[in-house]
Amino acid sequence: MIRHVLILGGTTEGRALAAALVPSTRRVTSSLAGRVAQPRLPAGEVRIGGFGGPDGLAAWLRAEGVDAVVDATHPFAAGISGNAALAAAATGVPLLVLRRPGFTPVDGDRWHPVSSLAAAAELLPGLGRRVFLTSGRQGIGAFAHLDGIHFLARSVDPPEPPLPSSLEVLLDRGPFTLDGERALLREHRIDVLVTKDSGGAATAPKLTAARELGLPVVVVERPPAPKGVPVAEDVEEALHWLEQLDSGSAPTPVSSR
Repeated sequence: MIRHVLILGGTTEGRALAAALVPSTRRVTSSLAGRVAQPRLPAGEVRIGGFGGPDGLAAWLRAEGVDAVVDATHPFAAGISGNAALAAAATGVPLLVLRRPGFTPVDGDRWHPVSSLAAAAELLPGLGRRVFLTSGRQGIGAFAHLDGIHFLARSVDPPEPPLPSSLEVLLDRGPFTLDGERALLREHRIDVLVTKDSGGAATAPKLTAARELGLPVVVVERPPAPKGVPVAEDVEEALHWLEQLDSGSAPTPVSSR
């Protein structure tokens, strides 16, 4: 029987999973990285801060009697996901990745897929001069060396140096509306959008607004989930996986990569 579930959270999906599990008799702990000053706290127990790498996480899993781990971190939190995979393998604790599907281009999109923020920065000078940057405050430094480009960066908390010489910071938190994104792009005369393929409905309206205005969009591709770890695409699939574990049957999530 599953008595203690650890959710590596910080996402909408992580909070929704915690809310669905807390009414049961099991113990639910959500771990947040602590990178946002005032995070939205999920239901159940909450711990904030790192574990000290895979060895520290493995020690915590043993000490706290964790029976299952759900990695519901941001799709670009590759370091945390890698540590979770190593810790789960070392302890034998079942691990599931809960990762929402990425964005999908449609007719009219002018997407430029790139593998990294550095590649996005290399591409920008040929695409525009007024950039809406929505890649998160920790990634803004990748564009600090670019001159002749004005950046409008949106993040939850203020970014730290290094920063581009021409930068305007908009502190805001989603979900965002299509009307709001249309107005923002027009007001700031944006001619190119940079985003990560984080997926989800909360930030998708900017892509629709960019499509309507015919703007190029530089899309940073997400890293793959740890190899061999099962992946659920939504909370319902994650709950089904946990129910199967609880019953002692072999879990069958949507995929294993």
